[in-house]
Amino acid sequence: MTRITVSEARNDLSETINKVAYGGCRIMIHRHGKDMVALISKEDLEILEYLEDQADLKTIRETLKESRGTVTWEALKDELNAKHGISD
Repeated sequence: MTRITVSEARNDLSETINKVAYGGCRIMIHRHGKDMVALISKEDLEILEYLEDQADLKTIRETLKESRGTVTWEALKDELNAKHGISD
């Protein structure tokens, strides 16, 4: 993975985007030596989202098996949010 500073990304934004979109690069952008964000292709994002969806489905199936009955949408949403560290 390529690592560049925020300044480098800002100065060459168009080139940086092209490297990611067309060159298949993944770029970590850092500030003061601390990694801040990663630029990835649309295809990589779609893969990540698919994997997240699969993890959510697994959690839903496990929750339904454990409940032995109906689960309210609010309870299921709270369970999923808790497992993924999301707060409302």
